[in-house]
Amino acid sequence: MPVAPDQLLRVPLLPVLAAQGLSVRRKAQLLPEPIGPRKGREGRGPRLRLLIAGDSSAAGVGAGTQAQALSGYLVAALAKHYAVEWRLEAATGYTTQDTIERLQGLNGQFDMAVTALGVNDVTCATTRRRFVERQTELLQLLTDTLGVRRLVVTAVPQMHRFPALPQPLAWVLGCQAARLDRGLQQVAANFPQARHLALDLPDDPTLAAPDGYHPSPKAYAIWAAEAARLLRQA
Repeated sequence: MPVAPDQLLRVPLLPVLAAQGLSVRRKAQLLPEPIGPRKGREGRGPRLRLLIAGDSSAAGVGAGTQAQALSGYLVAALAKHYAVEWRLEAATGYTTQDTIERLQGLNGQFDMAVTALGVNDVTCATTRRRFVERQTELLQLLTDTLGVRRLVVTAVPQMHRFPALPQPLAWVLGCQAARLDRGLQQVAANFPQARHLALDLPDDPTLAAPDGYHPSPKAYAIWAAEAARLLRQA
């Protein structure tokens, strides 16, 4: 495969990228994971066992409470049609491998699931090949071991649009994020239970959390509505 321009330029840009990376970490506003329950029951209707898994975005960083995060909005949307028994298994800093290890310790079965991963795989310099392997393992775990029949795989975020990232760091990370997401789309296409969810949100400052890195409650609401729509269509 041909080498992409961002990969060619990483070496000459390395001093700048390293300096920008250190600066971003130094200035970063570290937001906590939101307070609130991470499992529960809500709604009336047919039974639905829901799993939400992934990194800090799945955990709801950028929202004050879980009710204002992905889990809260998603459960509320699905509870209009189902008796939802839900569980959140997510943590700040999680890569795909971290999520696999966490879910391997779960007992029980689920009907639907939503995953949100990729940013930490990008910052850990995971290759597309390795990301595809790990995502394949994750989806096999979800659909085989955990019994998930409807699965929404959230796209790797468009990191070049993160307000907290300066150029050229944003461009380099954005290119790698797009590369991993193309691999993620291929993985999802191999599982009939899965749907890939790409969120093309407008450049609206109210959609970003104060740290310029995570979604705001407004963005979580949009994300949850789209995920619920795909889950119900599946």
